[in-house]
This record gives sequence, structure tokens and C-alpha cells, in this order.
Amino acid sequence: MPVDVEAEVLRNKRLSADYNILALGAPAIARVAEPGQFVMVRAGRAGVPLLRRPYSVFEVLRDQSGEAIGFSLLSKRVGAGSGLLFEVSEGERLPCLGPLGRPFAVVDPPEDAWMVAGGVGLAPFATLAEALAARGTKATLFYGARRASELFCLDLFERLGVRLVLATEDGSCGALGRVTVPLEQALVARPAESRLTVYACGPEPMLKAVAGLAAAHGRPSQLAMERIMGCGMGGCYSCVVRVRDSSGHTRYARSCLEGPVLRGEDIVWEG
Repeated sequence: MPVDVEAEVLRNKRLSADYNILALGAPAIARVAEPGQFVMVRAGRAGVPLLRRPYSVFEVLRDQSGEAIGFSLLSKRVGAGSGLLFEVSEGERLPCLGPLGRPFAVVDPPEDAWMVAGGVGLAPFATLAEALAARGTKATLFYGARRASELFCLDLFERLGVRLVLATEDGSCGALGRVTVPLEQALVARPAESRLTVYACGPEPMLKAVAGLAAAHGRPSQLAMERIMGCGMGGCYSCVVRVRDSSGHTRYARSCLEGPVLRGEDIVWEG
């Protein structure tokens, strides 16, 4: 069950003019958070902004004995809520509700795991990479951004033994273009008999493309959907995703409850 806590700001690390990593002390959430789950966080007081904002759990923070003491969030300053999170100071306390949502299903060897991240869609993959490393599952991160200066935390994934495949839209690092370009090349080259699951998080057009590429090559995919969430607990229906059930009928699933992780093959893409 999720818990509602006042999490202490342990650190606020600025990565750039718009990106930051916020470390929050919240052992009750950190001890039970699974890869792909999220928290609802409110910055500011006096009801402004009114609603909390959803953020994927980025890292689980541990003390020297290995005990979970908190978690971090990877955030990009876009609107009022993320702007306030960018400015918070050490020692402040933020209301946090979590962990929420359906996590990734973590695969075991001999299956490989390919993670595909676009921009701030990197957020759920640090915990997934840690879980994969603990199982001995080979992992690759396909990570794309507009430019090299927006590729963050590469050393974190390298320490976990993750192979990195990078892409930038301006060609300043890795492959030129979107991250789906090297992903498609790798899927074509991958032996058909090998076992592989594709995980992805990022802008919805990217998720649609990744799901299509995975399906075209006979690979299952798990997508962490980035939908607007008003409550995070299924009450407001602001985060619905159209899906197809096992009988072929379509319906709307609340991504805060049945997701944010959904099977790519189940999603009925709009447009």
C-alpha cells in the first residue's frame, strides 16, 4: 500500500539550467519501491499548485549498511510544479505519496533487456538497471536526447554494467537522429532465436515507434507511459490509455493503476 509522507530534501543537484536530481529522505517509500513505480509530489505550500505531480522513482538511496533511506527524482523544469522542484533547498519537506502504479516485470537470464529512454524518460531505468544487475541479466540502454549536454548519469549505468548506445538529434554524441535509429539497427542485427525484452520510457510518439519496432521483430515490450495524472490513485480518470484485452475488445485503462507500465502489444495508439 502507498504511504503519504513528508519527505526531507537531502540534496538538490542541478544537472543543467533545466534538469535536476532531487534526493528525498523517505525510507517507508524507498524500502518497497519497485522499478517503474512513481510517486506523487507537491512542491510549494498554501495549495499552489493545487495538484501533486507524478515522478518516476529514479534511484533508491541507501546508507553504508545497504538500508534504503530515500529515493531520488530526475526532473526537467517545464511548468509551475517542476519549476518549484528545481528551486527547493536542502532541509525542506515535500508531501510525497507512493510508491504507486504497476512496475516493470524484470526478466532473468538468458533473456536480455534493452532499455530505450528519450530525454527525461531515463527516470525509471536506474532502478530497473539495478534490478537487472542483481539477477545477472545483460542490459543495454539506448538513450537519446537533443544534444550531448542533455545526456545525463551515464556513469551510473556504466557502474551497473549496462552497455550504452547513445543518439542525439544534432549529432553531437553517438548516432545522429532519434534513439529509434540505432534501436532499429540493433533489432535487425539481433539473431531471431535469442531472447529479448524491450523496455521504454519517453515521449509518446517515441513509445509508439518503439512498440512498433519491437512487434515487427517479434519482441515483447514494456512501456512506462508518460500521462498527465491528477491524483495518481485512479479517481480522476485523467490518465486513461486505450488498450486491447485478450478477446480483442478495446477499453480505457487508468495508467496510474494498471500502468504506468503497459505491454506495448496491448496499447491501441491514437492517431
